[in-house]
Amino acid sequence: MKIVDLTKDYEDIYFVCLEDWSADMKEAGCHKETWYNCMRDKGLRVKLALDDDDRAVGMIETLPVEASIADGQDLRYINCIWVHGHRQGIGDQRKHGYGKALLAAAEADAKALGAKGMAAHGITMPFWIPASFYRKQGYRTVDKSGMMRLLFKPFTPDAQPPRMIRQTKRPGRNANPGKVTVTYFLTGSCPACNITYERAKRAAAEFGDRAVFQTVDTSDRETYLAWGAQNELFIEDQCVSNGPPLTYEKIKKLIGKHLRKIRV
Repeated sequence: MKIVDLTKDYEDIYFVCLEDWSADMKEAGCHKETWYNCMRDKGLRVKLALDDDDRAVGMIETLPVEASIADGQDLRYINCIWVHGHRQGIGDQRKHGYGKALLAAAEADAKALGAKGMAAHGITMPFWIPASFYRKQGYRTVDKSGMMRLLFKPFTPDAQPPRMIRQTKRPGRNANPGKVTVTYFLTGSCPACNITYERAKRAAAEFGDRAVFQTVDTSDRETYLAWGAQNELFIEDQCVSNGPPLTYEKIKKLIGKHLRKIRV
């Protein structure tokens, strides 16, 4: 096992979250690459776990908390940690210690950069970045919303815990009278969410001028703070997706359902 900083040789596979075998990833566009090129100037660091054959089997992204989706100061924030967990491609690489090694390397990096602690988000379910993983590594829950948990590990006695930034507003109903408004809050950081974005844009176009598609770029932190939303799909004022990608057919069906409610 080796933990290395991201290099040009591994960028292509990093941009698809190590899932170069996935046909769905071909729908994700170049948003991850765009986000990476923007955020690395704001302190983004990426490390990869390599197996004995130098294949990338895991990854971790960290940012200054001031550039993250949390409210804090003098901390590093784990934007994502992922060990390949699918049967396809290189196969399931979990339970080999890659996640712990990536986290330890990121923490060492954060301390070297002068961070007072580390923050991360996790969920209460075990299928993706479970909060329990962080708790086993010495993190504690400092904030929560639904299934989401904000976790924190101080490195210094004066480290202050972060807080979640909550959604403050949502798209309004009937913003475009006689039409359905489809809104996506796009950061570009997550290829799975980028797939939903591209599918929603394509599905909305199928309805011609009866549907209006709009993008809110929440990779811009000021825009994110104004809304408190990221990687969420809204149809009118209803959030219909903020997790695994919806199929194109499902999104199109949801738009059509809203259109049928409109009195022409």
